Amino acid sequence: MSLPFEKMTSKKQAYRIWDIYQKTFYLRNNQLVAGYLQGPNTNLEEKIDMVSIEPHSVLLGIHDGSLCLACVKSGDTVQLQLEAVNITDLDKDRNESKRFTFIKSENGSTCSFESAACPGWFLCTQADPDRPVSLSNTQTEAIITKFYFQKE
Repeated sequence: MSLPFEKMTSKKQAYRIWDIYQKTFYLRNNQLVAGYLQGPNTNLEEKIDMVSIEPHSVLLGIHDGSLCLACVKSGDTVQLQLEAVNITDLDKDRNESKRFTFIKSENGSTCSFESAACPGWFLCTQADPDRPVSLSNTQTEAIITKFYFQKE
């Protein structure tokens, strides 16, 4: 499936994101992790910057869109990486942008994010707290692929 990358259809929007077990995203050692932040640590929560490029295709970033979530294939596995790229510059190169693109699917009050570059791989968290946000092509009780998403 090839995605036509015309002009961006909307501006960057900031969102709160948390998984179905109420774990929020934060950075630890330059890695995006999901955990329970309480008290003074709640200010560590990372907001997700999202740019819609088609009705269901989005680019996701943090730090005001200066770090973007990318899908990188290595052999049979796909890894989630944070890359220092400006989210609003990603529409300039179609091939480069595809690994930063996620298909957003809404199901009731939750949504999931599938890699456009690696179909079948979804943004996920682990059931255990303080584990890295990653990508998975399997769904079990230990792997969470459903998220709540709220505009800031």
